[in-house]
Amino acid sequence: MTAIHLTVNGSVRQLEVDPATPLLYVLRNELGLTGAKLGCGLEQCGSCAVLVNGEAKLSCAAPVGQFMGAEIVTVEGLTEDGKPGPVQRAFIAEAAAQCGYCTPGLIVAVEALRRRPTIPDEAAVREALTGHLCRCGTHAAVLRAVARLLRPERAG
Repeated sequence: MTAIHLTVNGSVRQLEVDPATPLLYVLRNELGLTGAKLGCGLEQCGSCAVLVNGEAKLSCAAPVGQFMGAEIVTVEGLTEDGKPGPVQRAFIAEAAAQCGYCTPGLIVAVEALRRRPTIPDEAAVREALTGHLCRCGTHAAVLRAVARLLRPERAG
């Protein structure tokens, strides 16, 4: 075990963990942040995505030790005063979730797009969402939510 310092959702946390432990396990088991999910465990489904320094990163296989000094934001950290943030509100408005398992990863990916200095085009949106699998088939609703959020005038 090693002392690991992480900044998660704006709070610095010190933990005694093996630095090789995947970040997802630390978030869920040590910090009680269960929004990010374990799907495939191989960084191929996107349900474990978190923001790291503003970019969506997969956390199910990446060792926690590599995140020291980084700013980590989980889906729980995207709320505003305890209420859904802009991406979450867009997902709600478009009913872009069914079972909800993949939803936190999708929300994190869309939040990373929202934080870009320029509005991403459709190709960038599709690329950002390519690694996020949804077995319920909500991708069309997710794309509508993204349009609502990033291009309100075109959301229809």
